Amino acid sequence: MAALIFYAPFVVLCALLLWLLCSVRRRQPGEPPLMNGWIPYLGVALEYGRNPLEFLRSMQRKYGDIFTCKIAGSYFTFVLDPFSYGAVSRQGRNLDFQKFAIGFSHKVFGHADFNDPVYSYNIKDIHSIFRQTLQGPVLQQLISTMMENLQAVMRRDEGHGWTTEGLQVFVERIMFEAGYLTLFGKEEEAEAMATGGATPRWLFMRQAMEDFHAFDKAFPEMAAGLPIHLCGRAFRAREALAEKLHHRHLKRNKCLSALIERRMHAFDQMEQLDEKEKARTHVSMLWASQANTLPATFWSLYYILRCPVALDAAQAEVRRVLGESGHTPGNLEKPVVLSKDQLAGMSVLGSIIEEALRLSSASIMIRVASENFTLTLDTGKTAAIRKGDHIAMFPQMMHMDPEIYEDPTEFQCSRFLDENGQKKTDFYKNGRKLRQFLLPFGSGVSECPGRFFAINEIKQFLTLALCHYDMELHDLAAAPLETDCTRAGLGILPPKHDVSLRYRFRNCVTVKEKTVR
Repeated sequence: MAALIFYAPFVVLCALLLWLLCSVRRRQPGEPPLMNGWIPYLGVALEYGRNPLEFLRSMQRKYGDIFTCKIAGSYFTFVLDPFSYGAVSRQGRNLDFQKFAIGFSHKVFGHADFNDPVYSYNIKDIHSIFRQTLQGPVLQQLISTMMENLQAVMRRDEGHGWTTEGLQVFVERIMFEAGYLTLFGKEEEAEAMATGGATPRWLFMRQAMEDFHAFDKAFPEMAAGLPIHLCGRAFRAREALAEKLHHRHLKRNKCLSALIERRMHAFDQMEQLDEKEKARTHVSMLWASQANTLPATFWSLYYILRCPVALDAAQAEVRRVLGESGHTPGNLEKPVVLSKDQLAGMSVLGSIIEEALRLSSASIMIRVASENFTLTLDTGKTAAIRKGDHIAMFPQMMHMDPEIYEDPTEFQCSRFLDENGQKKTDFYKNGRKLRQFLLPFGSGVSECPGRFFAINEIKQFLTLALCHYDMELHDLAAAPLETDCTRAGLGILPPKHDVSLRYRFRNCVTVKEKTVR
């Protein structure tokens, strides 16, 4: 008996080692090079997580443009040749994005699993709402509402004199509130505070933003598979946001966007959904509308204020557009109104925003193989893909490619302008023109449907910030801020830390030459 007790741990250890050896995946003929890593289950997750860009570059040097890595229990086949992105997109029959995205959203946001066949008809209607309310002529109403809300929030800074605040804090407190109100309308109780007892809107928005950040802070861990119930603060924050976005509240709000109104109507038709699940779908919409727009706006303004050439060019464009719109100095009673076409014509701000996105975007485009199939790359090379494996494209590899973008780590405000000052679309690799050269919003079926509104709201913010504020960064001589790579794969990377901004609200509606640099 004693001998049995003595040998038992040894037997268990041997059994565990045997299981690990047997469970290690072997590369089959025709498959891409395979890296299992040395840590069970995790594979190469730690190496990848430390710096995805450098990890993939090192793998590319060793294995070429396609290889498979085990990451946190799943197998990811990375396709790094940008000319082969189209080959992946054309595999719609063998590669699925929708089930992966819906399943992930279900785990993180806690709404119903819309992969369930019972929702198959309704979910198609939900997806069509994005195109019908966020693209084309109907986008103008959303743009107009955002412009009104931005100016209303900014006007609160009037009369405060010079103020010092973190640039990230400055951008987020304005953009978050304006974006929230544009989509979800004005909270009725906050509107009625003067009649007694209701929450002031500034306090309501501060609480909402704190909850948003608490939830968003845990997003990398949840994306890696950690259940939200183990992220206590994030779970409570998500539920607090869901309470604010409950249909009983939203139905009393003023100025609901068409996007949210139509989503509410569609969800109300689904008898299987309870009210809490409906509210959680709106939390997912709030996150989608803010999580990448906030850091993208931060980086755009940060680079403008750091670069005198960018600041001069942006100011000149803002002066021109506001002048063409009939806005005159000192007339704060006349709100700034810009059309979708006027915003589209602001090519300088467009180039600045795209360059900021290029430098800060680290999104990953993922598809899941629904069957075993053979992927043919642009070069003609083939790769056998197993059912259940993930196909991953990492556009940051392209964004930071010195063959495509000269001095790729440097900010160049006119990088996306041609010789005529219009949007540049000619970028090359290996002597060939790239059809897709900037992909901060994904591509194909995973392309963000709200990308046009996102670009427009950043342009609106920059226009109004340059119009209404004198601004200066605290230390222009400091080294450029670095991005926080812990959020790689989720979209736009935030800065590792904030930077001090000194500003004051200026009582005029056109940019003055005396803007502090």
